[in-house]
Amino acid sequence: MSSSNKTHSTLTIRPAVAADAAIIHQLIVELAVYEKAEHEVKASVADIERSLFDKDSTVEARICERDGQSIGYAVYFFNYSTWLAKSGLYLEDLYITPEARGCGAGKAMLVHLAKIAVDKNCGRFEWSVLDWNEPSIKFYESLGAKAQNEWVGYRLTGDALQALAQQA
Repeated sequence: MSSSNKTHSTLTIRPAVAADAAIIHQLIVELAVYEKAEHEVKASVADIERSLFDKDSTVEARICERDGQSIGYAVYFFNYSTWLAKSGLYLEDLYITPEARGCGAGKAMLVHLAKIAVDKNCGRFEWSVLDWNEPSIKFYESLGAKAQNEWVGYRLTGDALQALAQQA
């Protein structure tokens, strides 16, 4: 998929490959800084390479480039809805570098991923956004996305996850 902005730059979205692990890691750290959670990034470049590109990986990634330079990434996986009896596409991360925002890259990535979801007959395309991230919320709503306010996300990590697993 390609598109042009006002300065005639070319956007390209392509599947990520193992050689992209370092740039994906760098962009993950940038995203974490933006989300005020840099201290939570534990993944190394090697971890990214293994988790995204090993043959048994259940996640996929895309790289967005402008004029051949990586300006963003998306990581996603397929989940399942019992109510729809269909898979869904869950967007784990979408990040465009601050200097590249406004050129249409974020929308191009979402369009690209929506096409993947439709081509795979997914019933849903979902993601989460921090409640303070007003620019992203407004952007997503402008595309027709709706907040799922009735659902509250829960997470088990670290000691709590280990403790529950040990009850088996």
